[in-house]
Amino acid sequence: MTYQPDESSARRMDLADPLARFRAEFHIPKTQHGEDSIYLCGNSLGLQPVRVEAAVLQELHDWKTLGVEGHFHAKHPWMPYHETVTEMAAEIVGANPAEVVMMNGLTVNLHLMMVSFYRPTASRYKILIEGNCFPSDRYAVLSQIRYHGLDPETALLEIHPREGEDIIRTEDIEALLEQEGDRIALVLMGGVHYYTGQFFQLERITQKAHQKGCLVGFDLAHAAGNVPLNLHDCGVDFACWCSYKYLNSGPGSVAGCFVHERHATAFDLQRFAGWWGHDKSTRFKMGPDYHPMPGAEGWQLSNPPILAFAACRASLEVFREAGMKPLREKSIQLTGYLQYLLEQQRIDGLRILTPTNPEERGCQLSITLAERGRDVFRILSENGVICDWREPDCIRVAPVPLYNTFMDVYRFAKMFGQAARGETIQQEAVL
Repeated sequence: MTYQPDESSARRMDLADPLARFRAEFHIPKTQHGEDSIYLCGNSLGLQPVRVEAAVLQELHDWKTLGVEGHFHAKHPWMPYHETVTEMAAEIVGANPAEVVMMNGLTVNLHLMMVSFYRPTASRYKILIEGNCFPSDRYAVLSQIRYHGLDPETALLEIHPREGEDIIRTEDIEALLEQEGDRIALVLMGGVHYYTGQFFQLERITQKAHQKGCLVGFDLAHAAGNVPLNLHDCGVDFACWCSYKYLNSGPGSVAGCFVHERHATAFDLQRFAGWWGHDKSTRFKMGPDYHPMPGAEGWQLSNPPILAFAACRASLEVFREAGMKPLREKSIQLTGYLQYLLEQQRIDGLRILTPTNPEERGCQLSITLAERGRDVFRILSENGVICDWREPDCIRVAPVPLYNTFMDVYRFAKMFGQAARGETIQQEAVL
């Protein structure tokens, strides 16, 4: 796509945007002057869909008027409520419905998956993760290693970018798997790296790991709802994701989990059990022995949280109406436009950590400045821009295709350039 650096071009792209109507489906936070903020932080917390309020109020009403009978007689009965979002969630991650369940929180699900899929032996005991992964993932992996009585110094394997580079090359991951694969029990990586925004090549990594006999899982916190995923065909063993970032289900909302269908009836896999994972046809017979359901549902523990699920269902309905393919097409255009505008200004010390190839990134760009990065972030915040600062020196910017516009990107880039050059913010100026 050919871009132009003027405001009128941004407005023309917005007028031609087939997804423009979806912005009205979201509440945009206001500045202190009552104007829409430039919200570019969906990689941290997605905005509230307008229809969430009615969805949650419906469940509150049914609880108020029906009490326990809401499990069977609510407008959306609570007993099978989680099943209503399964198919929509499966569409987002490229899975069969039986391979997906929404439950718990992200790190809880990672632990539950590692109970089943990290089975170290004397010769195969290592876990491979990406260097500088999201801290919670590293904490979880280290605790699992120690739980098995192993030493992280020998059992934890981390891969980093080459010296002087920001991105981990896929060929380096494959080379490490070739070298160490016979000793690796589990590969557990992010789908999109939270800091750099790199979209890892899930299928290549999975194929190479499986060739070496390793099991493979992915943390899709920054991938689900952001990039195209095809978990079933990629053959990954499991994956987990949260729903409060790109999936807009609300702070701390219910997370998602994928287990490939080849494990659907692997009832001999070690797992932690809870009654909601029990065969639902006999669950209420209250028997003493656990009989898990086939598929991902067999890893459930507890009743689904209905109020959180209401928000999740409302958001996923918006995704279904928009479609992941059109969203991805707009995302590539938006993020490409952001990169173009930043590069056009030739800002001293500016560096974009995220890959330039659209196939290797989602909507996020991770930006650093040689000097004044923190000051620039503060100035942007004071002028109605909501983005994200990550230590030590990174500003993460995520133009989300469901609710961000080309004018959002234009205005951000203009203000970023002014702040980086030490100029007074002139929001009406033209690049």
